[in-house]
Amino acid sequence: MRLSPTFERSLLRPRYWLLWIGLGILYLLVLLPYPLIYRLGHGLGRIAMHFMRRRVNIARRNLSLCFPEMPAAEREALIVKNFESVGMGLFEVGMAWFWPDWRIARWCRVRGMENMQQARSDGKGVLLIGLHFLTLELGARIFGMQNPGVGVHRPHNNKLMEYVQTWGRLRSNKYMIDRKDLKGMIRCLKQGEIVWYAPDHDYGAKSSVFVPFFAVKQAATTTGTLLLARAGRPEIVPFVPRRLPHAKGYELIVQPPLDGMPLDNEIAAATYLNKVVEDQVLLAPDQYMWLHRRFKTRPPGEAPLY
Repeated sequence: MRLSPTFERSLLRPRYWLLWIGLGILYLLVLLPYPLIYRLGHGLGRIAMHFMRRRVNIARRNLSLCFPEMPAAEREALIVKNFESVGMGLFEVGMAWFWPDWRIARWCRVRGMENMQQARSDGKGVLLIGLHFLTLELGARIFGMQNPGVGVHRPHNNKLMEYVQTWGRLRSNKYMIDRKDLKGMIRCLKQGEIVWYAPDHDYGAKSSVFVPFFAVKQAATTTGTLLLARAGRPEIVPFVPRRLPHAKGYELIVQPPLDGMPLDNEIAAATYLNKVVEDQVLLAPDQYMWLHRRFKTRPPGEAPLY
C-alpha cells in the first residue's frame, strides 16, 4: 500500500538528471492549449512509427489475428490512428499527472455516472474494470476526481519514475496497491472501496485459462478477476475513457454493473469477461494498446503467434 510518494535525496543524483529534464519538458508541453497538444501528439505518433517498427509489426499482427476479415487497407489505416494515439498517450500521461482539476473538468465529460451510484447504493465494494487504452492514465484521473478509489499498479523499476507516477496517480486515488497483492485488493473490496483492475493483458500461463478473445480461439486470460469477484463479492463496473476527434476533449463512459458473470467456473467466467472487454475495445479501437503482445502465451504444443 502506498499512501504518499516518498522523496529521497538520492533522486537528485546525476543519474536522474536527464529524466528530470524530460519530465520538466513534458510538464511545460502540457501547459500548451489542448488543441495544440492534440496536433503535437498525433504528429509525434506518426513519427514514432518510423522508430518503433517492431511495435508496428506487433500491432499489425494483433489486428490481423483479432479481425481477420478486416480489409488490409482498413487495418493499415487503423494502425496509423493507433500510433497517433501512442503519441497522444505520452501527453495524456503528463495531463493526468500535472493538469489541475479545473482543466481536467474543462476538457473531459462523464457519461453514465449514475451507474456507479447504482453500484455503490448497497455499500458493496466496486471492481472497476479498466482496460489498457492509451488514455488509461487520464481516464483514471477523470474517474477518480468524482469517485476516489484504490489504484492498482506495477511499481516502476526506476525510482524517480516510481516517485513521480505515484505522486501523479495519488492526485485522484486514495492510495496505490501492487497488482500482485490480491489479498490486499480483496480486503479493499470487502471494505467497500473502489478498486481499479485491468484483466485484458496476457499475464502468462500461471493463474490463466485459454478462452476466446475476438477471433483468437485460445487467448491466455487471467483468472484474477474471478478470484476477486468470488472473495470480495463486489459490483463489477467496466469503464472506458476515449479521446474525442478534432480536439474536442474526452469522454469517460461508465457502464452499468455486470449482471450474470458466472462465478462457479473459470472458463465460463473468463469467456464472459473477454466478451465484456471486446465490447469496450470496440468503443475506441484506435485507442487500444495493440502494440502489446496480447497472445504471447500459447497452450502447450502450439506454435508462437509472433
